[in-house]
Amino acid sequence: YSFSLLKPITKTRGAIIISVSMGWAIALHGGAGDIPRDLPPELRELRESCLHRCLGIAIDALNSHKSPLDVVELVVRELENDPHFNAGKGSVLTNNGTVEMEACIMDGSTKNCGAVSGLTTVVNAVSLARLVMEKTPHIYLAFKGAEAFAREQGVETVDSSHFITPQNIERLKQAKAANSVQVDYTQPIPIVDEPPVSNGDSQIGTVGCVAVDSSGNLAAATSTGGLVNKMVGRIGDTPLVGAGTYANKFCAVSCTGKGEEIIRATVARDVAALMEYKGLTLKEATDYVIKESTPKGTTGLIAVSSTGEVVTPFNTTGMFRACATQDGKTQIGIW
Repeated sequence: YSFSLLKPITKTRGAIIISVSMGWAIALHGGAGDIPRDLPPELRELRESCLHRCLGIAIDALNSHKSPLDVVELVVRELENDPHFNAGKGSVLTNNGTVEMEACIMDGSTKNCGAVSGLTTVVNAVSLARLVMEKTPHIYLAFKGAEAFAREQGVETVDSSHFITPQNIERLKQAKAANSVQVDYTQPIPIVDEPPVSNGDSQIGTVGCVAVDSSGNLAAATSTGGLVNKMVGRIGDTPLVGAGTYANKFCAVSCTGKGEEIIRATVARDVAALMEYKGLTLKEATDYVIKESTPKGTTGLIAVSSTGEVVTPFNTTGMFRACATQDGKTQIGIW
């Protein structure tokens, strides 16, 4: 399922590809995985509506000449504030019934980056990651240290109960009953109603955004609540620079799916390395990584290049995604 909001664009199986010689481009995602084609319309439409709104925000920001770094932070904040994705307000729960949110942001021009993990009270993890990048000599802060830094910086925090929704309490109960760790899952429907998958897990939820401006400056950001029923202290691919998030002068990449597989394959950095060292196009690089470096059913990504190319490949059933380019082409898709 996909639909075009303005003009039709070139499509390939499992990906949306937009190619332009130069100009700004944007892509965002709300998670990849085993998304059932009989997903209830009310759940599909809620997510599509959020993607549509966030894409509009991104387009307005890029047309207003905001930097790619500002744009990706702005969009990911909006996605974190939507309870229908696994980040921020919609973050899934650990095996202790708590939230441990994580995020990463990276500027391609400078390769400056910031990351956080183990957040329990911070409303927008992506903004704290940016503060780590800009206000500390470090790249990565986690757990109590990250929370203390948030208080020092005066970022918005709330009681951790703010993030614990009835839907995610139910998801945790179902995961515990099935004795499973579920990947990036946010749909409030029983496990027994889902199409079976090889490991009994379902995979959607993490959010991310990549952007390039008309001068070729790039940025990427990713945010997530992690896994349903994950062990307390588990860290996924999202905050790991080069695994779930990466940007340099060639491309910007944000990943989603099964974090352990994305970490093993250093997916985001591999895309950039194939472009830098092998001279591959963005499409060639992402196609190789998705098809050859990660097991089927585990990985999706969004990426933009310095020349304005956009790709959104995945080897899962689907991926909530949206993209647009300066020449007026835009699309939202799931399967």
